[in-house]
Amino acid sequence: MAEEEEEAPTTSLKILMFPWLAFGHIFPFLQLAKKLSDRGFYIYMCSTPINLDSIKNKIPQNYSSSIQLIDLHLPHSPQLPPPLHTTNALPPHLMTTLKIALFEARPELCEIIGSIKPDLIIYDAHQPWTATVAKKHNIPAVSFSIMNAVSFAYVMHTLMQPRSEFPFKAIHLSDFEKSRLWEKLQSQKTEDSSAKENDPEIEKLQRSKGSNFNNTFIIRSSTELEGKYFDYISEFTKRKIMPICPVISQDNNHQEQGDEGGDELIQWLGTKSDRSSVFVSFGSEYFLNTQEIEEIAIGLELSNVNFIWVLRFPKEEDKKIEQVLPEGYLERVKDRGRIVQKWAPQAKILGHPSIGGFVSHCGWNSVMESIEIGVPIIAIPMIIDQQPLNARLAVEIGVGIEVARDKNGKLKREVIAEVIKEVVMGKTGVNLRKTSNDFSQKLKDREEEDLDELVGMLKVKQLRNCPSSIK
Repeated sequence: MAEEEEEAPTTSLKILMFPWLAFGHIFPFLQLAKKLSDRGFYIYMCSTPINLDSIKNKIPQNYSSSIQLIDLHLPHSPQLPPPLHTTNALPPHLMTTLKIALFEARPELCEIIGSIKPDLIIYDAHQPWTATVAKKHNIPAVSFSIMNAVSFAYVMHTLMQPRSEFPFKAIHLSDFEKSRLWEKLQSQKTEDSSAKENDPEIEKLQRSKGSNFNNTFIIRSSTELEGKYFDYISEFTKRKIMPICPVISQDNNHQEQGDEGGDELIQWLGTKSDRSSVFVSFGSEYFLNTQEIEEIAIGLELSNVNFIWVLRFPKEEDKKIEQVLPEGYLERVKDRGRIVQKWAPQAKILGHPSIGGFVSHCGWNSVMESIEIGVPIIAIPMIIDQQPLNARLAVEIGVGIEVARDKNGKLKREVIAEVIKEVVMGKTGVNLRKTSNDFSQKLKDREEEDLDELVGMLKVKQLRNCPSSIK
């Protein structure tokens, strides 16, 4: 259950952290764990072994005595063996299966809670049923949303006021984006209903009241970026919203075992002039289709800029890069393009002087990393999760420009090339970079204040549950 289980210092408050099974979730939890550890908390990070493997080498020796990894084993399933107990390269059709498997691991989670007896649980908003498990053990729990404020606000508004327009005009979805979002929300609603049928106690506990139950949650963002959206959520829900935005460090360069070549890419960038190149990546959970690959490939070629492109495929697809690219493409771009499979050191690449833009799907981690490093975003959101909303926010606050799609939601190579050239070679990129750098400094200045407020809230929340435990 626990790896080299240690006894937490008696003077520390013990927190069990329970992230969703994705690197894009567990890494922000680890960031927060380090910050809380610095302030005297003892952290248990609970997840599947393969998900924990992704952060083992991200825990420096000075945190080894205050951050402990706890294995959570999902129920045995031939369809979902242990190597697939993570969203990283998970075939899309198995995503719901993974969610169900995590929900069905509640008995083992209860055993873990009973064994380590945490003072507080910080759980991923992706799995709200965790709050009911915590309440069964009479342990206060706080939700941590990896989704930013604007996405949370938009989804909340859509569910609670579906017939009215979102009141902030800069944040909008096209008809096809609205359709995909609604499908996703309905799918989640079906999963929630199934969960309640499997465990009726969940609905009973969700209806119960209590000062320590689901009345506070943390959002991974900053009021410097999204102040009005934080206000809207707080006003709408009448709940305490805590912004927390740990500055992303260079250790967000997760390298999969066996993947090499990061140093070669950095050396190659060193042969290019300043701000002459773009980094292209669409995250670890979205896989480009044939049409998207072709339009992006030709768009990069037409732009005449240097590029590094990370191209990924699902685990069950044994594809090679040369098989999916237009004929003769690699030969035509060999002097100014590098296409790599699976992995590249994103933060190091973005921080290199030769990088003039980031062609991104606009996952929130990537948006925050771009802002911190000061790299303009060339937004090509894929129509999953909150990516289109993140892209609209990046445009609204002046750190990115979005590649427009046609009326059917298709990408066009000429538009991609035009936007890349505008950012890398034009004045637009200069303005975006300045705004991004300004925000980066504001986030760094605000980080400690937000963390201090969060620590105070966590201690008060635990104190109300067990007054004798804090001296």
